[in-house]
Amino acid sequence: MPAAGSTCCASRTPTKYLLRIEDTDKSRSTQAAVDQILESLAWLGLSPDEPPVLQSTREARHAEVAHALLATGQAYRAYESPAELDAKRAAAMAEKRPPRYDGYWRDREPGAAQAGQPFAIRIKAPREGSMVVEDLVQGRVEVPCEELDDMIILRSDGTPTYLHAVVVDDHDMAITHVIRGDDHLTNTFRQCMVYDAMGWQRPHFAHVPLIHGADGAKLSKRHGAVGVLEWRDQGILPEAALNALLRLGWGHGDEEIIPRARAQDIFNIADVGRGASRMDYAKLLHINGVYLREADPARLLDDACARLGADANARARLAVLIGPARDRARTLVELADGLRFALGHGAPAPDDKARATLTDEARARLSRLADALAGGDWSQPAIDARLRAFAEADGAKLKDVAQPLRAAIVGSLLSPPIDAVLAAMGEDETLFRIRAA
Repeated sequence: MPAAGSTCCASRTPTKYLLRIEDTDKSRSTQAAVDQILESLAWLGLSPDEPPVLQSTREARHAEVAHALLATGQAYRAYESPAELDAKRAAAMAEKRPPRYDGYWRDREPGAAQAGQPFAIRIKAPREGSMVVEDLVQGRVEVPCEELDDMIILRSDGTPTYLHAVVVDDHDMAITHVIRGDDHLTNTFRQCMVYDAMGWQRPHFAHVPLIHGADGAKLSKRHGAVGVLEWRDQGILPEAALNALLRLGWGHGDEEIIPRARAQDIFNIADVGRGASRMDYAKLLHINGVYLREADPARLLDDACARLGADANARARLAVLIGPARDRARTLVELADGLRFALGHGAPAPDDKARATLTDEARARLSRLADALAGGDWSQPAIDARLRAFAEADGAKLKDVAQPLRAAIVGSLLSPPIDAVLAAMGEDETLFRIRAA
């Protein structure tokens, strides 16, 4: 979980999207963490319909429910100190017993020694039978009640535990479906104790498998796991991110490219698989490339100019190149980097492959080409025709003209079509760079 947890909530009004920031863990719930959650959701186009609810602002309500359970005998006061609990836990582990609370105060009345002493409130777990959860992904899951312990719902300092607070909030916010990772399945049985003790209807639960790396191990930083804002910085489009995340562990036939509107029509939680999905970064880049080629060129132009710090002159050049350049790029970063040559004045330093094409023969041909291109129509169709005519007249193949020309203008052998490059750069800059090479 991030430093501040969050729950996206589906209310009984289908068109309302709510967000709750679960910040009961004070040590991890920083404002920076909350801001990151909000910024991530905004980038994905998932801003909530109402201001987020901070779980920490509802502590009085959480305590109210805990004391209501205490009043009805569904919970009890437990007076152990942290040191006493640690000692019990250590003894259980030494005896190879599960380190569950032993229920010492479950059926005891406090005496004079407990007067004025701090206490936690623990819920009474059922002791007989079993607890069943009908999970929308995992199916029927059953746990013997003897494996449940009397969990703390209100700490001795009066603050609620997360497992208690989330149940109260879900009930009060009318949440109908709780969808989360299957590592929380054990917690669900503990939360159901609160629902059942309060006589509240349980929501539908769906525990989806975790995401693994390509090697089958739990996804981690060593697999390249990052937050979605890092995907943004790496040049992933938000619609591609949503598509890629949707396809992790869920599918609809052979469909791979699923825009948001289509996803809203066809998604069904029953189609989520029980096996862990594997994060495929190559597929993410493929999906992003598809969305990149379908994106509005004006949007891509704004992004490239921002990443490159382009001035008005460079922006005009990029406007000509952005369309053909996007067909070669997989990310916004690749797109911008591939257009960096269009900035400023003067020939870029060629890379090794480009430098290798600038032989003496190629340089002599470029000198003749500069003379042939000077003056005349500088539109892209005219440039294409003039390059072809020059190649034929010079007794060369078109690629033997185009590749050294790319090396001179772009500094690389990879670029948008060379006629588009020349049209974007303009006659003066083109001839300057050719002659400089």
